[in-house]
Parts: sequence; structure tokens; C-alpha cells
Amino acid sequence: MRFWALIGLAALALGLTGCHSTATQKTEAPSAPAVKAGAFIYVPGMSAGAGDIRAQTRSTLDAVALKLKQAGSGLENACLVNVYLRNAADFAGMGEVYSSYFPKDPPARVTVMVNGLPDAGALVEISAIAVPDGAERRILKPRGWSKSPLPYSYGVQSGNTVFLAGLISRNGVDNTNVKGDITAQTDYIMGNARAILKEANMALDDVAQSRVYITDLANFQAMNAAYRSAFTAAPPARATVRAGLTNSDYLVEIAMIAVKDPSRTAINAPGPDGKPGLVNPNFSQAIRVGDRLFVAGLSGEDEATKGDARAQTAQAVDKLSRTLNAAGFDLTNAVEGVAYVADPNKFMDVNAAYRAVFSKDLPALTAVSADLVAADAEGEFSLIAQK
Repeated sequence: MRFWALIGLAALALGLTGCHSTATQKTEAPSAPAVKAGAFIYVPGMSAGAGDIRAQTRSTLDAVALKLKQAGSGLENACLVNVYLRNAADFAGMGEVYSSYFPKDPPARVTVMVNGLPDAGALVEISAIAVPDGAERRILKPRGWSKSPLPYSYGVQSGNTVFLAGLISRNGVDNTNVKGDITAQTDYIMGNARAILKEANMALDDVAQSRVYITDLANFQAMNAAYRSAFTAAPPARATVRAGLTNSDYLVEIAMIAVKDPSRTAINAPGPDGKPGLVNPNFSQAIRVGDRLFVAGLSGEDEATKGDARAQTAQAVDKLSRTLNAAGFDLTNAVEGVAYVADPNKFMDVNAAYRAVFSKDLPALTAVSADLVAADAEGEFSLIAQK
């Protein structure tokens, strides 16, 4: 097993660090441990750099299982699993092995194809969010829908939180693909999300975070128009990148985390000059719900930093810090993060920039290479924080 991809590189590369509060306790696992924070356990992106896709999927899931065991949990308690594949051709082989690890009530799952992984030999990278042994874990399936044809659940609820799978334009009743342009598919996905959330007595306005994967960046604005129309309250914190999806019929996949909490508040951080930041109609810079904060994907490009991954990373960190501070949090509260790096050859530049700022205490981090919406952006970084 070679975990330097996210232990020695991404973990250090994206080191949003500090001593966590008493509500956020690191497990004592060796390198890149899972993070126990509040009601959940966050496992960083894991990968194995040797063998074919079946061997790597086994090794990677075994590593995720070990992290969960060390944190007082197990794969059977996973609520959400994120699978990042280097090659579309490996989807079937990954799925064959994956299904054997989740024979009953599988977690919600997101599966996308990315441009690269930090470990050059890795074919797959997997991260997870789980609950401890004995905690509530309820599978959500709208009445009348068929069981998913693939090994994932449409939604998983624990307490006031629902994790939705990466939703695509598929009819839940008969599992047929619903074709159409990006507007039609986005609308259909939002309808599916409403149906799943209704099973937990929730609605789209309870969504705190979403991650959107589109196959063609030319569809970005049309997706935005359909997406924002689905929300009547402040939209969730969001990250959007281009990624390959599991079927050529699909133009967009959207994963969401919803939290039922009357304290839900949109956060708009001030700019470097202290003036109020601009409100984006498509996403909130962050959403605070109780003692958790969900931060959108933020980047640090401008004319001065064009082409400079280190400088952009530093500016992105500054944005993250200002956003956290505006909500009463700081970087020491970060428990989960995803870094989308535009150029797979610049993972080390991102690494250097973070190492120059942060110490060794890290949240659960995942790094992958993907095309970003902003043409000049070198990286986009999103976070979950917990007090």
C-alpha cells in the first residue's frame, strides 16, 4: 500500500490544521487518521498505487475500513462514500469489488472520473463519512422507487443530517435514464432530491452543502439557472468542477448534505479590505447549521497570481480563513476538506504553499485533479468545520 498520495502529499499539501476543540477529537491511528467530530467520522481520501482496479479497490476499501475501526466504527456505518476513478473503463471492476464490501444497506455514493490523483500509480481514491458504532443510520428510499441497480443508497439519514448520493437524471421508479439538456437534467435531479429528502421530513432549503460535477463546462451557466431556481432560501455552499460521469447520457451529477436545523445561516465573508463580499445567487460562501460550517469551493486566482499555484493556494487559504472567521470558526475547526487541483503536475506546488502556512494537525482531506470553472484557477478548496 502506498498512501503517500494523501498522507505525505495531500494531507500535508492541504494542511488546514491546528488543535481541534474537545468536540473534535483526532483518533490515534498512524498517518492520516480519520477525524472524529461531533456525530460523524471523516475518513480522508485513501489510495493504493499497485495492482489492477480490483486489487486497488480491495486495498483501498480495506484501508478505509481500518481507519473506521480505529475510530470506533466500520464500513457498515458509512453514510457517504466518495469514489474518484482515473479511468472510466475501471468503473465496472471497481463496482464488482465495491459491492462485496456492502452486501446490505450500502451508503450513499458519489462516483466520478477525474483527471489525476496525487499517487501516479493510483487508479482509484476513496473517502468516507460514517457514524460511530450504535449511532442512528437510516436508509432513505422514496415510496414507489425501485432499489438502486448499483451498490448505493439514494440517501442515508443520521439524526438531523441526510447524505444524498450523487444524483443523476434517472427515474427512480423504473431506473431508466431520463435524457435531456443540462437544464432538463438539473431540474430532474432536483426533483429526485426533493423526493428523497421528503422521506426525512426535509426539503431542498435544508441542504447545507452540494458538490456539482458537470461533463462540459460550456453548460455551467445553464446549470446555474436551473440549480438556483430550486432554492427559495439561501442556496447551499457549493463546489463545481468538470468530471466524467458513469454513463454518456448524464450531463451533471449533484451530491448534497442536508441538515435540519432552524439556525441555518448563510455566511458572506468580507473581502481582504474588510468590505462586505459580493453575494453570489448560485451558492452561499458558507452555511452554518448549529456547530457545523459548510464552506463552498474557494479559489485564489487574479491577475497577480495567474499561473502560480503556490500564490493562488495562499490566497485561497486566506479566503477560507476569512469565511471561517465570519462564522465564528477558524482553521483549527476544519474536519473535512476536498481540494480540486487543475493541473495534476502541480500537486507539489499546492503542497509547498500549505506547508508554508500550516502545522501538522490535519483534517480528513482528499485531493484530486479536475477542470475548474474559473479558467485561470489552479485549485479550488472546500471544507466542513465543526466546533
